[in-house]
Amino acid sequence: MSGHSNDSLPLDASKPAAEEVKSNSEESTMAQDSPKNSAAEIPVTSNGEVEDSHEHGFNRDLKRSLPAGLGLSETQITSHGYDSPKEGVIDAGTFEGSQKAQTKSGPVILADEIKNPAMEKLELVRKWSLNTYKCTRQIISEKLGRGSRTVDLELEAQIDILRDNKKKYENILRLAQTLSTQLFQMVHTQRQLGDAFADLSLKSLELHEEFGYNADTQKLLAKNGETLLGAINFFIASVNTLVNKTIEDTLMTVKQYESARIEYDAYRTDLEELNLGPRDANTLPKIEQSQHLFQAHKEKYDKMRSDVSIKLKFLEENKVKVLHNQLVLFHNAIAAYFAGNQKQLEQTLRQFHIKLKTPGVDAPSWLEEQ
Repeated sequence: MSGHSNDSLPLDASKPAAEEVKSNSEESTMAQDSPKNSAAEIPVTSNGEVEDSHEHGFNRDLKRSLPAGLGLSETQITSHGYDSPKEGVIDAGTFEGSQKAQTKSGPVILADEIKNPAMEKLELVRKWSLNTYKCTRQIISEKLGRGSRTVDLELEAQIDILRDNKKKYENILRLAQTLSTQLFQMVHTQRQLGDAFADLSLKSLELHEEFGYNADTQKLLAKNGETLLGAINFFIASVNTLVNKTIEDTLMTVKQYESARIEYDAYRTDLEELNLGPRDANTLPKIEQSQHLFQAHKEKYDKMRSDVSIKLKFLEENKVKVLHNQLVLFHNAIAAYFAGNQKQLEQTLRQFHIKLKTPGVDAPSWLEEQ
């Protein structure tokens, strides 16, 4: 009984030993057949990186075992570590690619820094609409007698006088143009009448002298009329420049001043309404912004008021100088013409440097001017 048990013990113990030898031989055979199994022996850290102590030996064995057409950058080796459940991956091209990505990376641009033209236009439209609304409300309240307006009595009086004078100067200009048109027609008729008398003087021998006197008289009147017409047209051109350019330019500045005054009063009223209301965390920023806008429009209003005052002063000086010369010219020319004083009429035109077109002489052609 005991011998049987002693015989069986060596048989049972030898069986695992034989299996272990067999498995070791199979593992060595597989290791020889597949060179990639050496990757399982590479220690890998928990983050998948290879330890430096085995790096050179592993790369040398790997290059020997790879086929000739397969590069190292195309391989990817996976190993399972015994100490860590995580999988370690070694990619030969990872470091190079990341380095290229770093060299190609440019400055970082935040999306908030990029300006959108559509949003800018929308903001401008919003500000314009708000300003228009405030100004319209101010104008309506002034017309209804509910709102207050800022008035500079001295400046407003000067502006009213300027507008009234402009209307009167426009009337004088219109009448002078009518006189010029009528005088031109009269001069043209006198010239034709003088030619008719001269023709009859040659064909009617018995009335040769009578027709001749009348022909000379009409031609002289036509000549003096042309001289007077030149003086009147010069007067019209000067007054037209004064009314439609100089005064109109000043009135454009006055319109800008009035617009600035309306904006100033609109934002002043808005600030007064906010100051009358409660002061808390919500209203204080609005009051501060309204104060800033009010101050900006006040500066604009003061600047425009100063510009209008300066332009009115220079306009008055220029107007007096221009009208003085033109009124003297108009008076002396009319008086000399109806007095029949041809020399005085021509002297008046020379005094004001007025050049008249010689009767019967056409204007030079463009070829002669060149």
